[in-house]
Amino acid sequence: MVALAVQATRVQVFQKHELDHNSANQRPLIQRYAQPRGNLLVAGQPVTGSAPTGGRLAYKRTYTDGALYAAVTGYSSQTYGNTQLEGVYDDLLSGTDPALAGWAVWDAVTCKQRPGGDVVTTIDPAAQRAALQGLGGQKGAVAAIEPATGRILALASTPSYDPGTFAGTSAADQAAWKKLQDDPDQPMLNRALRQIYPPGSTFKVVTAAAALANGVVADVDAPTNAPFPYVMPGTTTPLNNDTTACDRAGLSLDEAMTLSCNSVLGYLGVQTGLDPMVAMAKNFGFDDARLDIPVRAARSNFDTAMNKSQLALSSIGQYNTAATPLVMAMVAAGAAADGQVMYPQLVDRLTEADGSQVKLLRPTLYRQAFGGGVANQLRRLMVDVVENGTGRNARIPGAEVGGKTGTAQHGVDNSGTPYAWFIAWARPAGSTATPPVAVAVVVADSQADEITGGGLAAPIAKSVMQAVLGR
Repeated sequence: MVALAVQATRVQVFQKHELDHNSANQRPLIQRYAQPRGNLLVAGQPVTGSAPTGGRLAYKRTYTDGALYAAVTGYSSQTYGNTQLEGVYDDLLSGTDPALAGWAVWDAVTCKQRPGGDVVTTIDPAAQRAALQGLGGQKGAVAAIEPATGRILALASTPSYDPGTFAGTSAADQAAWKKLQDDPDQPMLNRALRQIYPPGSTFKVVTAAAALANGVVADVDAPTNAPFPYVMPGTTTPLNNDTTACDRAGLSLDEAMTLSCNSVLGYLGVQTGLDPMVAMAKNFGFDDARLDIPVRAARSNFDTAMNKSQLALSSIGQYNTAATPLVMAMVAAGAAADGQVMYPQLVDRLTEADGSQVKLLRPTLYRQAFGGGVANQLRRLMVDVVENGTGRNARIPGAEVGGKTGTAQHGVDNSGTPYAWFIAWARPAGSTATPPVAVAVVVADSQADEITGGGLAAPIAKSVMQAVLGR
């Protein structure tokens, strides 16, 4: 009797944790799928559901418009686990989160399972649909943010996938998973959050902000001291421009941004200096390895140790500079919100199954990048890009739009298909309020004959901003 008691104590007390998490123990998995899963909501409506299976795992996940929201929801699979919001809030959605328990001790004694809670997202369905439709069959991504709060209004990645096709355990589910894994276009890669790209000339917004904030440029209309040609320090290599309109000395910052002049912005980055440039980049989320929205974004990079020629290249979005679309949306949002860069958030609140609130996620300041004076000048530069420069395709009737194009070369000897970028913000014409939307678009692989940020990415950004503005 004593031996049996000792053995029972050892198993039930001292080995409890080990046995609970043993891969051979199917009880937690069976319990997790014993009831319908809580839902992910967009604009108050569920974009997920649950369906009975008739098997040991009683319910499996279903998705409404799965491909539309895959970059937001991630997937929940009985075979392959959970990712993104489905993974971050798995305990809440499955009903095992202690925050859901009204009488924790009594629930533990009776082994009562609470109904799964719900996750209310910040996504605007019209903006999300515009993003995915705009990208179409191209590889690319869109991230749209409400600048005043950091709420993410759209998060799209193409090509997309339907997470419901492999939610269960059947042979069909396994075949769907294998097909997705073998697809060379990587439809399960979240390009908005988990992929970094050289931002090209869209990074010039960061460089202009640093030059203005550090007094290198005081008047955007005054001639700069940028020479032409600008030979990068320590080299015999001039920094070339994409248009001959830039090929003259003494251009103003406004002219240089409107024409997207590499020579001027590269020069201004060097004049601003490495430390101020690094600090400004970090204000927008670069070099942050723990940018959780709450899904973790890949780390965007701006090198912290460079010589001056490397800094010149980095200041125009080349060399090792690379960013997620999310971070580049933060750049546009910071310019729109008087230099306040808000922490991007994909979730508005968590609730119990009956809608009662478990947790409200409040807007949080990420960094104060610069003051209102610099922001006014930066917005002026971005408006001129859209009105008079390379961003004309983003014009919206009845709205003020500021933006910046970018076409980033990559690959050995720039042999890869260029990345087409556009970042922007928009508000109703005549309004002085913080713009309600800022957006970043990257088209990573297109079959178009001419690949430019203004030609490919700007129209997509325009459609997303129009959806938010209701125009």
